[in-house]
Amino acid sequence: MRREMFAGNWKMNTTHVEGSVLAEGIVSRLSTSGSDVVLIPPFTGIESVSNIVHSSSVALGAQTMSAQDGGAFTGEISPVMLKSLGCDYVVLGHSERRSLFGETSAQVLEKAVAAVAHGITPIVCVGETLEERESGQALAVIETQVRESMVGLTQEVVVAYEPVWAIGTGKVATPEQAQEVHASIRSVLSDLFSVVVAEDTRILYGGSVKPDNVASIMAQADVDGALIGGASLNADAFVSIIEYNKTSTE
Repeated sequence: MRREMFAGNWKMNTTHVEGSVLAEGIVSRLSTSGSDVVLIPPFTGIESVSNIVHSSSVALGAQTMSAQDGGAFTGEISPVMLKSLGCDYVVLGHSERRSLFGETSAQVLEKAVAAVAHGITPIVCVGETLEERESGQALAVIETQVRESMVGLTQEVVVAYEPVWAIGTGKVATPEQAQEVHASIRSVLSDLFSVVVAEDTRILYGGSVKPDNVASIMAQADVDGALIGGASLNADAFVSIIEYNKTSTE
């Protein structure tokens, strides 16, 4: 049985002070649950958030990283630095990194290998544009991204499917669309690694997840959690998403 995961990606939001307040609000509201929760602040907030979550069940992640351990790479952050601050996860290949900064799947793979080497679990993001979906290429595009971003990895990796057209737009894939893609990703993982690895790998959905749509998305057999953007900046909304089982049955 795959353990559900909910990861809050704060993107380029919150100062270190604001991040501390938000993290405290989330930790204080969370009840004991069977889900893994990860907070992913900007680099400037990692240390302050780490100080808040270190004694809780909430884990810490980063939004990207360099594949290098150190050196003359101005502006970059290494896996060594992230691990020293308590990061257990790192988001790699987010659509904004791919589209705005030209990050390739080959670079994602290089970073994922480096993350694993330092005991950090990569959250590898894949997803199609609206044009690719409307032209019927979605599954082929995603398969290529999965293969090129993960081939050769042997340690635990989390995959996040984020349809580019649903990120921050208010649009969301239907539960059936999400399930189709997640099932396809699991099939590719089975071919890349093994059936056992594929069945054990958690695949998150990301794309305008909110308290009012999370239950229907999570009801799908191959959806194991969510990578949440805007809603994770509100403690009440984020916790409502995490505890969707509790709130939907009350």
